Amino acid sequence: MTGVATGRPARPASSRPGRGVRWFVEGWQPGYGTSFEAADSAGPGPADDNTEATDLAVELEPAAWQALRQPAEVRAPDVVLLVDGVRRIDAALWSDEPDGVSYPAVAASYAAGVVRCDLRRGAATLAGARPERGLFTPNAAATDLTFGAIRYPARLVDHTDPATLAQAVQPALAALEIAVSEQARADAGADGELLVVDGPLRGRQLPTTVGYVKSHSRTYLPAELTPVVTGLRPAERSPVFKHGTRWRNYSWYLRLPGPRGAPWAGIVRLECRPDITARAAIALADLSLAALPRFASTPYKDPRAPQNLVPIAGLERRLRAMLGDARLLHRALSLSAGGAGGAGGSALRQPAVLPR
Repeated sequence: MTGVATGRPARPASSRPGRGVRWFVEGWQPGYGTSFEAADSAGPGPADDNTEATDLAVELEPAAWQALRQPAEVRAPDVVLLVDGVRRIDAALWSDEPDGVSYPAVAASYAAGVVRCDLRRGAATLAGARPERGLFTPNAAATDLTFGAIRYPARLVDHTDPATLAQAVQPALAALEIAVSEQARADAGADGELLVVDGPLRGRQLPTTVGYVKSHSRTYLPAELTPVVTGLRPAERSPVFKHGTRWRNYSWYLRLPGPRGAPWAGIVRLECRPDITARAAIALADLSLAALPRFASTPYKDPRAPQNLVPIAGLERRLRAMLGDARLLHRALSLSAGGAGGAGGSALRQPAVLPR
């Protein structure tokens, strides 16, 4: 039976740089996982982030917590930049080593983009978008996979468990989001008053930036304050607090316009960087309250309404189109060795070049 590398592997003596690594493409479509999954492959759980206590008194003392509306003196920004990224696993691969030890890999496509929303003119335009690909593997001998005009640059990662290897794509996507965000912010100049990143910030610390979290896998508040959040009306927010994850960000909850249903329906959590003053964080919370409710989606157009903001939904469609056809890419990866067969998939050598 072929072995599987489960620890940080040393470079196999038989796999030297420049000679290429022989890969087998997993026959299963990536959406079904892989035919091998370790039993102890569970990733970190929500409790792993609980390293510090939550500070509830950033804006109001807990006993005084109440729903807050947009202050009369706060106006909506002229321009809002909305950032999002998408990723997809095109194929799972295994290396074919002479010593019988196989190294996993994933060939992934990902893209990030920015929508520039001009609230003065009621117009939204694509401010920038960039797709990338990568071959993510713990195999230090891996080189780029190439066929036709498509290239998957080799990216050495620490993930050695096939079941969690796809998680290695997220840091690369986050870096791409930062790059397109910085470019869009530079192009917008003084107009870029608010930049909204779809998802938690997780270290993406840009000026006047908030992370936009649509779903709630954990609660940051004690039970006695939860009714303040679930009782929010549309275009109301909770007071700002500082939650105790390893990122230690400021956070607040906001309810978007939409039909009332379950207690948390239409509620999103926003966060901003922790190294600003409490007053600056509160100002960002007010700015988000003035800007984001107008982007709320409607149920007949989006099954994730109202949390999936209309410009973000359009950006996601554009970015996914930039990734290319998943079936064609998987087939190209599988056939790039000219049809050479192997156990569980098709054999592939690097660099592998398909005729155009």
